[in-house]
Amino acid sequence: MARAKVNWYVSPAKDHHRIDHVVSEYQRYLRSDGLKDRTVVLYTGRVREFLSYAANDDPGPDAANDYRDELIGKKLSRTYINNTCFAIKKFFLMKGTTWTFKVLRPKEGCPFFFDEADVVKIISVCDNIKHKAMLETLFFGCLRSSELCNLDDGDLDLNAKTLRLKDTKNNSDALALINSQCVETLKAYLKVRPKIEVDGRTPLFYTDYLNRWANNDVHRMFVSYKAKAGVKKPGAVHVFSRHTPATLMVAKGCDVRIVMELLRHRDIRTTLRYAHVSDKTRREMHDRYLTL
Repeated sequence: MARAKVNWYVSPAKDHHRIDHVVSEYQRYLRSDGLKDRTVVLYTGRVREFLSYAANDDPGPDAANDYRDELIGKKLSRTYINNTCFAIKKFFLMKGTTWTFKVLRPKEGCPFFFDEADVVKIISVCDNIKHKAMLETLFFGCLRSSELCNLDDGDLDLNAKTLRLKDTKNNSDALALINSQCVETLKAYLKVRPKIEVDGRTPLFYTDYLNRWANNDVHRMFVSYKAKAGVKKPGAVHVFSRHTPATLMVAKGCDVRIVMELLRHRDIRTTLRYAHVSDKTRREMHDRYLTL
């Protein structure tokens, strides 16, 4: 008697449909919990990847442990792994399950940064006035990508040379400074840029498709100009607009407490990560200040 053929194949379409449903439920849960939009986007993306890995729309803590081990084995950044685990922990909380994990401490050491020549090259090769205005606003304002994307016309004060930042990483509003070079570039940009509304707001920068810029779009834009400039050093937008300005200011003798204010850090220990300087600057400062 012939045995019935067993179908071990699970339809991807059906499987994906179940995962999509759970991810949508998780997204609603995060929003009801009051999380910021960018955190909701980050967490839902990470949980979707976890569910796809588990091939299950209701995995247990063991699957989460295995997934964490997999991420560690791939030598992904500790920040990436921690954020993924926080997202998964929230997912289990939604399900009424407790999952604990060991938070990986960030590696100590000097952050990557570009030198002045690198920054000049990257900005100089930019022949698009909108992109140039975005790059200079990022750099001189010491902005995070999300802060740049969230800027509206009313947040810019060209006379005072300031930017009002709303709903920042620290859950507060803040004021960022820009310089005269950035102001002139912004004036040239605004002179040719039509004003539009997106979701009832007037974004300072919008895409060619008339949408507000997203972090990933800013990343791709920056990386393309970095490559065009021939800059081979590691680092993307965050290195360009946060690590680099901080490092250059400290290297030129700016008080670390002022750098802390300009970067809008809550803890001076965060700013002290940028207190590393080049050998050349260290020698110059040593010879200038350590004398008898």
